[in-house]
Amino acid sequence: MALKKPNSMEECLYFTNRSIGEGFATAWVYRGTCPKCNTPTVGKPIKKNGKVDKKADVYECSKCKYQEPNEETESKLKVEIQYKCPHCGNEGEATTEYARKTFEGVPSYVFECGKCNKKIGITKKMKKSKKKK
Repeated sequence: MALKKPNSMEECLYFTNRSIGEGFATAWVYRGTCPKCNTPTVGKPIKKNGKVDKKADVYECSKCKYQEPNEETESKLKVEIQYKCPHCGNEGEATTEYARKTFEGVPSYVFECGKCNKKIGITKKMKKSKKKK
């Protein structure tokens, strides 16, 4: 099963390119399909200033404004990943659930290499703290 890379960011809820040691990972999550109007336009609601409300506890269809709780929507979504394993150099594809787990002490989307079966984590991007002089 070959994964289809998204053509634009509008198709995705999440997209990242990460280097992981000697390997890399490109991961994305397609928008969910609205159960009411059957279009792939489900995402976080837009605030009045035009920005996405990341902390909202619902997902909303941008066309018909149908709302669904976070847990219900996120349980249906999958993270699709193209990667090069940092342990064995194998290039492959994987899917995992859209839920971060603690991996080596950091919130990450965790998947296994198809060849060596070692776990690989796509970590949450942390803000870098500024060092005091």
